[in-house]
Amino acid sequence: MRRNILAYKAPPNNEGYDLICIHPDPKKAARQIRIQVKSRYQTDCDRAFPVKEKSFDAFDYLIVAFLNIGYFYQKKECLSGRQAPEFYTLPVSFIRDHHRSMSSGWEKVATRHLDLTRYRDDRGFELIADALSIPYPSRENANG
Repeated sequence: MRRNILAYKAPPNNEGYDLICIHPDPKKAARQIRIQVKSRYQTDCDRAFPVKEKSFDAFDYLIVAFLNIGYFYQKKECLSGRQAPEFYTLPVSFIRDHHRSMSSGWEKVATRHLDLTRYRDDRGFELIADALSIPYPSRENANG
């Protein structure tokens, strides 16, 4: 909302995406962006998340939220690991390129050693705004 992207929760039991994003101007809202959301709450997680290859055609972007609420795997006090949350807006092309099928049958995307700077927080959300042609809020846009 802060970037003026209208986001709506997908219908219950919908497979493949969790949010629908549209332009705030009804005349330009014909285009929609489908978002899948994944989250990890542990600060010391392996920075990977599951995603099935068969779902690639069901979403346009995947937002992974590393909530960083504390340490769960290290022998440290949980709360000492609290950090600010991180959000990464990853295009489906990125997911396709970094997707791995494990011998155990799990399918996942590992991000630990990847430079995700261009997808982080506001820079990532800007990808969705650009795809929807939503201008950045300004006085000129607010008045006219």
